Amino acid sequence: MDDLALNYQSDFHAILQMIADARRKAAYQVNATMIDLYWGIGEFVSNKAVQDGWGRSTVKALSEYILTQEPGIRGYSPQNIWRMKQFFETYCDKPELGTLLRENTWSNNLHIMSKTKSDAERLFYLKLASREKYKAKELERQIDSGYYERLMLSDGKAPSAISHAAPANIIRDMYMLEFLDLPEPYREYDLKKAILKNMKKFLLEIGRDFIFMGEEYHLQVGKNDYYTDYSDSLIIPILAQAA
Repeated sequence: MDDLALNYQSDFHAILQMIADARRKAAYQVNATMIDLYWGIGEFVSNKAVQDGWGRSTVKALSEYILTQEPGIRGYSPQNIWRMKQFFETYCDKPELGTLLRENTWSNNLHIMSKTKSDAERLFYLKLASREKYKAKELERQIDSGYYERLMLSDGKAPSAISHAAPANIIRDMYMLEFLDLPEPYREYDLKKAILKNMKKFLLEIGRDFIFMGEEYHLQVGKNDYYTDYSDSLIIPILAQAA
């Protein structure tokens, strides 16, 4: 970077941030438009199923017709068109979820629709995936590991939202730590050492908005050096929103 660029680095960064924001907005708009399209197709097919008896064979013929008229187009297999119908029928009486549905990708919506058992669970994962900006693989992992059920067991009631303010024992009560290969029963020392060896996996389990500070963190106060020990709380939440 030359001297002129260094002088204007903060200004240049502001422009770069504007570009990134515009890209995110464009991606959101494209995704929302696609969800609206799939919703409309699902509504059409659902109505035809009721009025004219459309079934899987008709949907297969529809898929073949679309692919003939639009060679190379993707997303209109018989299976996906049938999922559009199911998507509409799952949420048609829940207009309050429209924004959350559009904030999630089609893949995320499919995972939530096919792998959840109740409206409360669907709402939970829609909010979680929207807030955490989960990709399909990350969301699928959370659903398959029973994250919602674990929260219910830890709190005794269905969670309505995700909070940054978690109780101190949340690690033991909620998170899936099978990858640590801990002995039974295990000591606090065993947990600490296992987490240090598996920090990457552990952070993926915890989720976003956390940072690893290490076993000791150096602090300088005046002319004195201090080393704080994080043996009891290795993961420190980043509460940038509250700053």
